[in-house]
Amino acid sequence: MITGFHALIYTDEAEKVRAFFRDVMEAPYVDAGQGWLIFALPPAELGIHPKNANDSRKTTHEFYLMCDDITKTVEDLQKKGVELARPIEDQGFGLMTAIKLPGGSELGLYQPKHPVPPRG
Repeated sequence: MITGFHALIYTDEAEKVRAFFRDVMEAPYVDAGQGWLIFALPPAELGIHPKNANDSRKTTHEFYLMCDDITKTVEDLQKKGVELARPIEDQGFGLMTAIKLPGGSELGLYQPKHPVPPRG
């Protein structure tokens, strides 16, 4: 039985990204030992999309944080010093942007406009 979803972020700035999730995002966590922080995530959902015909990679995966009000969430994050990687855009199925993580990588932020599965 599947009990959850474990996601990984690879970065050259692991300590700074961990501090970002701990201090800025205020994500609950446990220390698995030697400073390896494992963060709790809110409920998740998984979409399966057809591969873009122009993409030569064998597989791709994307990771987005979801929110109910992207404008308010962005305002709250910016008050904590978080920078956006790009403006909020309406993609039809949802509103999307990305936040900059320490080290230069980006993490998608998404307000769905489609129905979402029940949580629980």
